[in-house]
Amino acid sequence: MTAITCRHALVTGGGTGIGAAIARALAAEGAQVTVIGRRAGPIEQIARDIGGTAIAADATDRTDIDRVVADAGPFTILVNNAGLAESTPFAKVTASAWRQVMAVNLDAAFHCSQAALPGMLAAGHGRIVTIASIAGLRGGAYIAPYVAAKHGAVGLMRALAEELGSKGITANAICPGYADTEIVAVAARNIREKTGRSEEEARADLARFNPSGRLITPEEIADAVIEIVLSDRTGEAVEIA
Repeated sequence: MTAITCRHALVTGGGTGIGAAIARALAAEGAQVTVIGRRAGPIEQIARDIGGTAIAADATDRTDIDRVVADAGPFTILVNNAGLAESTPFAKVTASAWRQVMAVNLDAAFHCSQAALPGMLAAGHGRIVTIASIAGLRGGAYIAPYVAAKHGAVGLMRALAEELGSKGITANAICPGYADTEIVAVAARNIREKTGRSEEEARADLARFNPSGRLITPEEIADAVIEIVLSDRTGEAVEIA
């Protein structure tokens, strides 16, 4: 048994990629896991695989999140994983595109963290982990909305760490570099369409931005989540690249 055993965890964006890997890792540690996402099919498959619960919900919609907590909560582990990235020159970013990226990458973390907080306070224990990005620690061309949102997500975790540390609740951010996910697959396709280079070449170029020279796997990110949930560390922004 570990400190995760029998804890109730909520993973947003838990149907594919990083979210699915995190859900599997938490379940393997003995947690009761609820996964949410906009598409019912992927989250239901993950829930079947791990013996968890799937709820179709939009993490950017506070009414949806309040419903999830009321129906399935309380939760003492929250992993804010829902994410969205688009590549556009800043001069061409529309207000609606800016708002959408902010909603998924930052507003969702606010809604879920605030909605889950009463259950954590009542338990005297809580772990909030937000999957941010290296882009949340430094700049990046053509992804201004994403960079701004991820900086905000890291800042939110640092603020909650200061505010909630004395109450047994930790808050941390995991900041991966380029990972082997659908977001990178979409980026590779966009590079192919704009440059004529192959997707394999594009993926290799993106991987070179990581110090490791390769794409990070979802499982490596999940391992980092488990490590930090098992610890009392708080206010950290853990780089994985």
